[in-house]
Amino acid sequence: MIKMDRRTSLGLLGGSAALAAMGYRPAQAATPKDVLILVNEMGPNSLETMLPAANDQSRMVAWQVYDRLVSHGTKKMPNGAQGYDATMFEPELAESWEILDEGKTMIFHLRRDATFHDGTPVTAEDVKWSFDRAVAAGGFPTVQMAAGSLTSPNQFSVVDEHTFKITFEKANKLSLPDLAVPIPCIVNKKLVLENATEADPWGLEWSQRNDAGGGAFKVQSWKPGDQLVLSRFDDWKSGPLPELKRVVVRQIASPGTRRALLEKGDVDISAGLPPKDYAELAAGGNLKVVGTPIQGDLLFIDMNVQMKPFDNLKVRQAIAYAIPYQQIMDGALYNRGVPMFGADPSTTSFPPTWPTPSPFSTDLDKAKALLAEAGYPDGFETTLSFDLSQSTTREPIALLVQESLGKIGIKVTLEKVPGANWFANMASKSMPFVIAEFYPWLDYPEYHFFWTYHGGNNSVFNTCNYVNPRLDEQIEIARFAKDDAAYKAALTEMVGIVMADVPRIPLAQLFGDIAMQPNVDNYVYWFHNHVDFRTIKKA
Repeated sequence: MIKMDRRTSLGLLGGSAALAAMGYRPAQAATPKDVLILVNEMGPNSLETMLPAANDQSRMVAWQVYDRLVSHGTKKMPNGAQGYDATMFEPELAESWEILDEGKTMIFHLRRDATFHDGTPVTAEDVKWSFDRAVAAGGFPTVQMAAGSLTSPNQFSVVDEHTFKITFEKANKLSLPDLAVPIPCIVNKKLVLENATEADPWGLEWSQRNDAGGGAFKVQSWKPGDQLVLSRFDDWKSGPLPELKRVVVRQIASPGTRRALLEKGDVDISAGLPPKDYAELAAGGNLKVVGTPIQGDLLFIDMNVQMKPFDNLKVRQAIAYAIPYQQIMDGALYNRGVPMFGADPSTTSFPPTWPTPSPFSTDLDKAKALLAEAGYPDGFETTLSFDLSQSTTREPIALLVQESLGKIGIKVTLEKVPGANWFANMASKSMPFVIAEFYPWLDYPEYHFFWTYHGGNNSVFNTCNYVNPRLDEQIEIARFAKDDAAYKAALTEMVGIVMADVPRIPLAQLFGDIAMQPNVDNYVYWFHNHVDFRTIKKA
């Protein structure tokens, strides 16, 4: 059990006073060189990423606290920042690997000196059990594994103590990339089984509050809704030892407070600020602000096509014409993103890329006419739901949509869903009208579609509840296509289908914004959009 001692709990309450209580005496509010303090609107709701209701911040924990078999190299991004390289794979827990049988067999040779945080050696049996556990977890983790055709315990075998094998019925180009995401992390089998029960054979009840990893950082303490403290695992062997000895992730709801702490120098990094703040901080020039277009990201509005009146295509088209796109870009996002609307409305053929701008723009007269054709000349009432933990952008978007739709007779009630309940609400498919976002961990259009449009996998991210067998067929063709022409043809048809059916209204591809002190170096943009504490250095 992870416990908070009095000194730690007092020491993380705020700014320079917090550091003093921890025994540090920084000058001019600067944090110690080997300690990083990050503030964010949300923190993890679990230390166990396999829980179906685990939030996105739990993926951050998995990234720092657990190892994966492989990782990615880095490259310079167009904005000059460092970013991960999706085309380059590097060792992590596996020091080498072989891909045989045209991609149908993968053999991984594990480091012989790797240990878990409790000193237990890492073996291939731990790896197999971890993969068995991931495909059995259900919900998001299991679907994520399936994206790389990792679906059955029968695929995973122990060759010897330090050799692990995966077999596939057919090769999938997403299989190796899927091993480098947070989900297939390696868990201490012996430790978890000691705390498992007959009702909970995978030990999720215990591991959601306890550390069972062997990654670069250990969980020192965790107070849900408040703060997470990580300490360096000095015996980590799966990469260069981090320069940071301690990381404090503090959850602070107020964006104004988070910004003030950063500007005063009391914290090192502020994540999750409103776009307005990032725009102003970047213009001020006193702090480092890095804005990277999030790979494959799409901020969108979903209409549940299994519910009236959104089962009516003309209703969906009417709403797509009633969205105040430019107002959202200017007033809610402060242009910290790439617009995904306003393409040529006459186009019938789309590029084989995603995201791509939709052919819709604001036209209230056309919206009202379509609404009348749909049989709703006087409009209707509905509820627009959004994640309260993302309220800095979602609430102003919701208010702008509410106002604009009111002009064509649609009365919109806003539902603010607590962040802790957001994934459960998404999975229930019970929300009729939703503001949401998806950014794919694997940079392939078909992966985005697999997660957010595929009708056969019941993905939590398919909040439009869209089921189209023809689209599903094209997604599967794209996933396994070896011929480039066939691949691009499938992508083009996929994009055309969703633009015509409009279950989802694209808004923007957002920036992955981060603000930090000038002495924070080696920030690397990653597909999961979390800070990788393993690379951070402080001058």
